[in-house]
Amino acid sequence: MTDTEARADLAARAADAGARVALASFRDDLAVETKADETDVVTQADRDAQRRVIETIHAEYDEPVVGEEEDTRKTLPDEGPAWVVDPIDGTNNFVRGLRIWGTSVASVVDGEPVAAATVLPALSDTYLAGVERVTLNGDPVRVSSRENPAAFVVDPILLVDPAETGGTNALAERFGDFRRFGCAQATLAAVAGGSIEAAIATVRLDPWDTVAGAHMIRNAGGVVTDLDGEPWRHDSSSLVASNGTAHEVVLAAARQAAGD
Repeated sequence: MTDTEARADLAARAADAGARVALASFRDDLAVETKADETDVVTQADRDAQRRVIETIHAEYDEPVVGEEEDTRKTLPDEGPAWVVDPIDGTNNFVRGLRIWGTSVASVVDGEPVAAATVLPALSDTYLAGVERVTLNGDPVRVSSRENPAAFVVDPILLVDPAETGGTNALAERFGDFRRFGCAQATLAAVAGGSIEAAIATVRLDPWDTVAGAHMIRNAGGVVTDLDGEPWRHDSSSLVASNGTAHEVVLAAARQAAGD
């Protein structure tokens, strides 16, 4: 087994371990706390799941972990290996009893992802990405082959002041449908798996919300850039992901949504 294969295997096992911890509290009596605002919520399940993920990683690699909860590191090192963890992406869905949430783990070397896993336990779906391919529940998947934007489904993961800029109107005018899942990693995995055609964030997202999914989309044949059309990085100020067949159209809509 190569080092990348070992990292992909560990990402899968760590994400599954964390997801199992989270699932045990799903639709249970949860104490919900807020962080930055009323929609930025956290539960003990988030903390417990992250600890389990980190324990699983550190049992095999003594490497930095970037994670959403508690006092873990919040930025990726530019050099060397690291791991990126979101114990429950979609906590708002989780606390409301909605099934679209998951545990995401990515392995990164010199700032670039090499392996990733997103486990959506309430949906019984597991997305894995190594060097060259992406699987959903063990079966290889690719991005959608649709070419006509009028047939696209697009997820506006996060738009800047959409009510003021007409951001949602920009999407409605160009694409067949748009919907927001409330879970960035599930959204990006859906692009990678061909269920939807594009995802847009006109503001910066955190590494734990993006790195695993961006790696999956690229491995599955899609394109991930920033609003300027430059290749997306973990520190980019925006994210535009698509199946690649009409990325310029998606970019144009994203820029309009951002008020550019």
